[in-house]
Amino acid sequence: MTGMVTYAGLDVHARSTHAAAIDVSTGELLRARFGPGVEEPVAWLQGLPGPVRACYEAGPTGFGLYRAASAAGVSVEVIAPGKTPRGPSDRVKTDRKDAELLARLLLAGSLTTVVVPPVEVEAARELMRAHDACRRDLMTARHRVSKMLLRHGRVYPESSTWTVAHPRWLAAQQFQEAVSDLVFADLIASVDGLSARKAAIAERLSRLAEDEAWWPTVARLRCFRGVDTLTAFALDLELGGDWQRFERASALSAWLGLVPSLHQSGESSHQGSITKTGSGFARRLLVESAWHYGRPPRIGVTLQNRQLGQPDHVLQIANRAQHRLHRVYHRMRSRGKPHNVTVVACARELACFLWAAATAD
Repeated sequence: MTGMVTYAGLDVHARSTHAAAIDVSTGELLRARFGPGVEEPVAWLQGLPGPVRACYEAGPTGFGLYRAASAAGVSVEVIAPGKTPRGPSDRVKTDRKDAELLARLLLAGSLTTVVVPPVEVEAARELMRAHDACRRDLMTARHRVSKMLLRHGRVYPESSTWTVAHPRWLAAQQFQEAVSDLVFADLIASVDGLSARKAAIAERLSRLAEDEAWWPTVARLRCFRGVDTLTAFALDLELGGDWQRFERASALSAWLGLVPSLHQSGESSHQGSITKTGSGFARRLLVESAWHYGRPPRIGVTLQNRQLGQPDHVLQIANRAQHRLHRVYHRMRSRGKPHNVTVVACARELACFLWAAATAD
């Protein structure tokens, strides 16, 4: 019975957790405060009267509390913090008030939950994000090398840097001051170390993607232009490995934050920039892949090899994506739309095609 349920809200931080619970049958409001860890909050939830429904907002503490409570038989939901209703005139925010607010909103059914990924998906996602962090660090390290050379008036004569010939040119650079030579050697060593780390993580991810739990979906996504193994695997992991949870392709593009924002009041309606909700990592990968569709549609040797052994209807979806996105790209460019706006529009449609391929029978 609904009247016997106790609703609890928890405001979880690294070193403290504030909790509030509402006993619907008596109307009593219970409060508690705990230190770090998940054992005390779970024990407190187990001691509450009646069936318990609890929630806390997603944050840097992850899903440890959710998994510990689920193992103890307590129903806990993880809430999307950006969709928690808050009064515009409420100028006082404390952990105590936040916990009570969550409990009351949970009772009212006004909260939006997030999907908690399985442990194996979260572990693979952490490895993928470690690869992306290494990529960013490598880009920063390379910039430091080029900027130091620029300060000394050294400019690589060729158009492309960090190619096979570029390291040989870097190795030939000498400076008048010994200290400058030491700094330059340290910067080069940093680039070499990060390159090796990035390659090692990429190789581990490629082998992990070939696991039978991931490969059927990854292989389908690789049929698309601009989507190879690491990109396909990253997109699958960012969606929790479950494309079926989106009922429509448009729901996926909205979740990724690739749809225009909208402000409508009365007779006026204005569309703004994209919402940028959901996974920023997945959104960036889709935008990078969408750049490939400005070129004329074709299936080269590399793409043909990636498509070997895949179902015909998946290949048809990938082929339609090439022609459709190429038309969209050039139609929008002919109307004077900026490059970035055009590519984001193509990324939105690419996400829909990927959904169709991943969920097809």
